[in-house]
Amino acid sequence: MIREPVAAGQFYPGSAPGLKRMLESMVNDRAAKVDAIGLVSPHAGYIYSGVVAGAVISRVKLKDTVIMLGPNHTGQGKEFSIMTDGSWITPLGEVEIDGELAKKILSSSSYLEEDKAAHQYEHSLEVQLPFLQYFKADVRIVPIILAHARGSVYKKIGKELAGAIKESKRQVVILASSDMTHYEPQEAARKKDNKAIEAILNLDVDELLERVAILDISMCGYAPVTVLISAAKELGATKAELVKYQTSGDASGDYRSVVGYAGIIVR
Repeated sequence: MIREPVAAGQFYPGSAPGLKRMLESMVNDRAAKVDAIGLVSPHAGYIYSGVVAGAVISRVKLKDTVIMLGPNHTGQGKEFSIMTDGSWITPLGEVEIDGELAKKILSSSSYLEEDKAAHQYEHSLEVQLPFLQYFKADVRIVPIILAHARGSVYKKIGKELAGAIKESKRQVVILASSDMTHYEPQEAARKKDNKAIEAILNLDVDELLERVAILDISMCGYAPVTVLISAAKELGATKAELVKYQTSGDASGDYRSVVGYAGIIVR
């Protein structure tokens, strides 16, 4: 299957020249890169979250394959969906799925199912691709979409993902796609997001899930981030770093109702 873009011309420019110009304004080609196990990157329209995505992806040494974890905004498809063949298209060209690794991840998982419907109209992974293509034109991906579930489910998905990576002996980066608090005043959003970010930086899955629940943090990608942390710890992660945080209000000037964005490296 060739997965056609659905966010081009809406979340980011629909032409290659326009997209390249916008990416150039948001990335840092001179940033010191680190060997990361994974990262958290936002997925809103580039005018709002692009500088955060650009800042964090600029810091990561990309490997041949990026395993992409995203939330399901559309409600379509299987609860835990993986694509194991085909390619994704953006204005910058075609990105192939790493079929061999994807099939190994699928066969190792108690929850993931082969599914295309969950990916067809979901933007959370698509908007990451142009940033990856900017730094590594031949990058391959494994796209995974996650719905709501118990924390124990996310932990098991993460541990089994790490096991498949170890068995494959592949050099990969895991990208969790998530925005933070949605549509609250600037100070309230920052306060809540700081609590969630603190848990992520401590690589504490249970604390993250507890704070999301108790503080009613409308972080759409807490499932991908939970899976990332669970997998990363199995792969030897010991620390995380906040690269950049801002809100939509910092871009628009309207601080009455904002969405938060965090770029975090796990290594």
